[in-house]
Amino acid sequence: MSYPTALYHGDQGEVSATVRPAAAEPELIYPNGNRISYLATGAGTGGLFGLYRYDFSGAPGGPGPHFHRTIAESFYILDGTVEVYDGTRWVAATSGDFLHVPPGGIHGFRNSSEQAASMLLHFAPGAPREAYFEGLGRLAAGEQWTEEEYAAFMLEHDNVWIES
Repeated sequence: MSYPTALYHGDQGEVSATVRPAAAEPELIYPNGNRISYLATGAGTGGLFGLYRYDFSGAPGGPGPHFHRTIAESFYILDGTVEVYDGTRWVAATSGDFLHVPPGGIHGFRNSSEQAASMLLHFAPGAPREAYFEGLGRLAAGEQWTEEEYAAFMLEHDNVWIES
């Protein structure tokens, strides 16, 4: 494997780094207290990747088994215990554990410990996952969708649910 095609063609480099302080408020807080911080969006990385911090409040929840056709997803557990589905079983992942899922890989995650937990979610390439997280937030807050609207939303955001 070799390095990809150059994305920057200048000779001197440029000042373009961004810093997000740890104390920055999350962009999204769900009714159950789960918080999502948009660390690096696909738009901000030129579509290369998206990176999000997902802080579980301790309330049970998380998506069941599903897959994506267009994106890879990785999980890095920072604190607490997060159950991750590896395509065959639910595994209790703790601080320092990592799960990578290529496109088409069946996965899921949930917090059933009733304790706070946090993880990093990485998507590559950088799909616009913010609209997905925000739509789920509206649903959690009580917005009503028809079955057709829900199916269209999941299709638009490349979530294909499976039976486990």
